[in-house]
Amino acid sequence: MTGRPLPLRVAVPLAVAAGLALLVAFPPYGVWPLAPVGVALLAAATHRRRLRAGAGLGFLTGVALFAPLLAWTNLHTGYLPWVLLSLLQAGYLALLGAATAWVSPLVDRVRWSWPVLTGLLWVGQEALRDRTPFGGFPWGRLAFSQDTSPLLRLASLGGAPLVTFAAALLGGLLVTAAWHTWTTVRPTTLTDPTDTASTVDGADAAPATGSSARRWTLVAVPAALAVALTAGALLVPVAAAGSGATVTVAIVQGNVPRLGLDFNAQRQAVLNNHVDATLELAARVAAGQQDQPDLVVWPENSSDIDPLRNPTAGARISQAADTVRAPILVGAVLLGPGAGQVRNAGILWRPGTGPDMDQLYTKRHPVPFAEYVPLRDVARMVSKQVDLIRNDFVPGSTPGVVRVGPAVLGDVICFEVAYDAVVRDTVTGGAQLLVVQTNNATFDVAEARQQLAMVRLRAVEHGRPALMASTVGVSGFVAPDGRVSDATGFNTREVVVRQLRLDDGRTLATRLGWWPEVALAALAAAALVGAAVVRRRQRIMPG
Repeated sequence: MTGRPLPLRVAVPLAVAAGLALLVAFPPYGVWPLAPVGVALLAAATHRRRLRAGAGLGFLTGVALFAPLLAWTNLHTGYLPWVLLSLLQAGYLALLGAATAWVSPLVDRVRWSWPVLTGLLWVGQEALRDRTPFGGFPWGRLAFSQDTSPLLRLASLGGAPLVTFAAALLGGLLVTAAWHTWTTVRPTTLTDPTDTASTVDGADAAPATGSSARRWTLVAVPAALAVALTAGALLVPVAAAGSGATVTVAIVQGNVPRLGLDFNAQRQAVLNNHVDATLELAARVAAGQQDQPDLVVWPENSSDIDPLRNPTAGARISQAADTVRAPILVGAVLLGPGAGQVRNAGILWRPGTGPDMDQLYTKRHPVPFAEYVPLRDVARMVSKQVDLIRNDFVPGSTPGVVRVGPAVLGDVICFEVAYDAVVRDTVTGGAQLLVVQTNNATFDVAEARQQLAMVRLRAVEHGRPALMASTVGVSGFVAPDGRVSDATGFNTREVVVRQLRLDDGRTLATRLGWWPEVALAALAAAALVGAAVVRRRQRIMPG
């Protein structure tokens, strides 16, 4: 018997279902077990297919996942950016589908390799997508769907790449367990004579001729391993709290008058909202209703008026810092350094002395086509909306290590939380508390919750308390074990205060850095080469 792929009339719905299952695994739905299910469905749909068919099925999965996952990108900018970004991201899953089809001969030769190969290919795909083009776009990484899963604990060992590998490995175990059933129930209806991908003769014959015990082994063992891996992740130790000094931190979520792109036209109102909320906090402290904070954190874009150049804006921030008697980490847009350039920065504003220019972090990874426009002349031919971005944000060159006094902060701004190296560099630079300053006023609550899931992973990955401060929500604190506290609502004005215990230790993931991803991606490349060798031998084998 020659093994064949599932017929296209089955594979196409499976590919679409794979994307939808992956989608529902992410916030705001957060049904994390569906991530391995989605991985399994895509693996089954593409197994034994030709490369072009595998790529097409992967693309369908990508569209079903990314189009709704990234729907928040079209809320205020029109459909074109959303469509282009979704299709670009789906293209990487097309490459994954082709790669999955390519390694089919290895799977057929050693069926128990299927889970590991699935995990490796997912890590390889994400390693590429996270870096290309223009620095990549890691949104929708498999690891970011596991914020409430036992697998989240694995982040302390190998970061997001290891969590992705584990989730995809679970999917590989599921498809290994299910494939026998799919290919032996009504075999005459589950063959596709139009797809003649290279397979090993008799690959599925063993269950038909073997013993009942053999058939049940092919189903039960992978399923049992999937359960054991998930339960075993609970044994990975993570810190429930830091082991260092304690600090009291306040997050000020000032809100904006109106959601949407015109928050920039409301710059003075947004700044006033954050000043006024901080003054109200100071009044509660003076009345003994609230603990005195050691640090106040304002979100990204809390002062889009450059407070270093505008005396009125600077005076208002100084008023807030002096009244609350604590330094404020202000998210500000600063003009320069050159003409037509701006910086997205976090600057420490101290009571009595004002801005501390030695404790200023400039965003290192501006978002292409949102904060700067690469290939502007070419992009303009696609959409003249690129000219709405008149001034390009210039990147900073140093990690966001901000020394407050009682604490050393690891400051990252908005989407930077999705990038492994940007966050890790702050911890290796001495950060004891991770701070994510973000502005969700142009998006929605789904995007905010997706971002908070990333903060949870980073807290576990580096064993650090963390917080997210947003203009409109969701803001909140995250413990080193990933638990969220004092999460705010969306499109509300709120101030939350919490005492945090700092930490100076380093997890295994922090010490290893990018090496787990390098090793897993290298093994994925080796698997592709190995599949090429097997395919060549099959072609020259006398028949």
